[in-house]
Amino acid sequence: MDIESLQNNFFSQVSARHTPEEVEQIKKAYFLAKELHKGQTRKSGEPYIIHPIAVAQIVNSDMQLGVAPVIAALLHDVVEDTDCTIEDIETMFGSEVAYLVNTVTKQKSVKKSASKQVENFKQMLAAFNFDIRALLIKLADRLHNMRTLKSMKVEKQLKIASETDFFYAPLANRLGLYRIKSELENLGLQYRSPHEYRMIQERVNEYVLQHSDATERWLKPIREILEKNGIEATVTCEARSVYSLWYKMHTTRVSLKELEHIRVVHICYNNNLPDICTRNGNNTEKDTALFIYSLITGIYTEKPYSLLNYIDSPKENGYRSLHCKLMGNEGRWMEVHIQSREMYRISQYGCLAEQVIGIDNWIEKFKRVLQDVAAQSKDQIFDDVIASFYHDDILVFASDGSKVLLPKKASAVDFAYEIHSDVGDHAKYAIVNDHLCPITTVLERGDRVRIGSDPQYHPQESWLKVAQTYRARVHIRRYLKSLEEDSTDAHPEYVLCTKCNPLPGDEVVGFKRPDGKVLVHKCNCDEALSLSSQEGDVITKVELEAREDKTYPISFWIRAVNRDNFLFDIMSFISGEMHLSIDSINSVTSDEIIDCHIKVLVHSISELKAFVTGVMKIDNVYEVRRENGRIL
Repeated sequence: MDIESLQNNFFSQVSARHTPEEVEQIKKAYFLAKELHKGQTRKSGEPYIIHPIAVAQIVNSDMQLGVAPVIAALLHDVVEDTDCTIEDIETMFGSEVAYLVNTVTKQKSVKKSASKQVENFKQMLAAFNFDIRALLIKLADRLHNMRTLKSMKVEKQLKIASETDFFYAPLANRLGLYRIKSELENLGLQYRSPHEYRMIQERVNEYVLQHSDATERWLKPIREILEKNGIEATVTCEARSVYSLWYKMHTTRVSLKELEHIRVVHICYNNNLPDICTRNGNNTEKDTALFIYSLITGIYTEKPYSLLNYIDSPKENGYRSLHCKLMGNEGRWMEVHIQSREMYRISQYGCLAEQVIGIDNWIEKFKRVLQDVAAQSKDQIFDDVIASFYHDDILVFASDGSKVLLPKKASAVDFAYEIHSDVGDHAKYAIVNDHLCPITTVLERGDRVRIGSDPQYHPQESWLKVAQTYRARVHIRRYLKSLEEDSTDAHPEYVLCTKCNPLPGDEVVGFKRPDGKVLVHKCNCDEALSLSSQEGDVITKVELEAREDKTYPISFWIRAVNRDNFLFDIMSFISGEMHLSIDSINSVTSDEIIDCHIKVLVHSISELKAFVTGVMKIDNVYEVRRENGRIL
């Protein structure tokens, strides 16, 4: 299609949605962009103006945005690629358009040490916090670039496709823009792994064709029973997207043939609900969905516990539906989604759909997270993007019955921080479905969770390995950073030798390392002697100070003659008299000889000596050794 045809088609589209005055402004912007980009071409050799037209069409028709974003879409590259300035745009089209254009324009990086890619992400995230329409224009820009990626060099295709899969597709998903998200994912996979993409696509097409008759026979009774009960609905069966199948294959490590749900059945019903779906004189979308569910499970066998109710508990991006799994006539479970027309519209348009329950609150929360993520260092931003734009939600419940939405694979740590930052900062254990669990336990959809806290307990570095939410990660890092700052204020960071295990109160020596940390040994440690003889110029004075909040695990082997209540006396002494924590204990009795292996947490060498002295006084104790074999 030539430029004039594209231009006229675009003008026809905007005329159908905007007032004559707005259309004139859009035309003014178009002809300005056309003049400024005159002589410029894309990698394909096509006139550059084709790209702004396509982006503006997506913003206008697919996203249904207003006049300012449409104009900004037409002008989104003029500041970067021509002599036009933001001030020029503001003079001609106002501050709103100028702001949107400025937001989507790449800025020159001032941090030479950070990669250009990271800085671009940081800039976008910070700017999008103020107006989410800028994000939508950027998504439209990326979508058209992906549609025309074929003209790029292979290495450029890989870079852009990887960015899309990592950054833009998850963003579209979190905004509920399912169609855009799905197209971006498929295009990204198509260019990152073209052979794998083609293989999956061909096999899925073969599968659908092979089972088309059987599928229609299976759907026919559903259509008939819905019509018999006065429910106007369309019933279709569609293959999942190539990307979603690929993703499932890679995460579950199964072949396409082994995947349970290659297709999805959609039942989409009209909102003119039959009288039979009346509750207290009122018809609701949920009533009809449940009625349809009862009808189809009367025809086909339902997989136990497969019902998922996203109507009462929508996903955070507004998605609502009723899901279940029914036995198909091919011996496979068929996944069925039951939605009203309005639910389906929201599932396609997400934040762009009007009257989405809670979407305004979610967008405000989302914008705050964007700004916080953008403020992180370049080393953390990628982890934080993944944690913030996760692909799926799970719904769990607090002890009072309140609902908490978390990302898939979230842990009790994430739950604790979602309740309140103070709860997370002092979380010690979790009660999940009435079972005592570590705070690092991964949660499942529907879990009931209660957090046990302790004012003396604080975040652990290991929590970062299981934390999925941005909120949890930022609070954990904040606490760990405060420990580092406290440590730096008092003395350099010490690294303790794992062979001699020095404690506060031991005679110790330190060796400065190139990274600024100090390696600490006991003075009589073999490694310390070797280092002293070879690197005497890096020796430094060290004093390990005993701290109430710092303990050291020490393992012991205790041998004793068997008697009644021996373990009780050992534990009473450690916990009751010494007030020490026991990390682990294992005791074996053989031929009246007790071998007890125990790990306790001590604060200093003096506490260690007091422990050994006290244990030796317990009746029938014969010997106490450190696990490294040294007699104490």
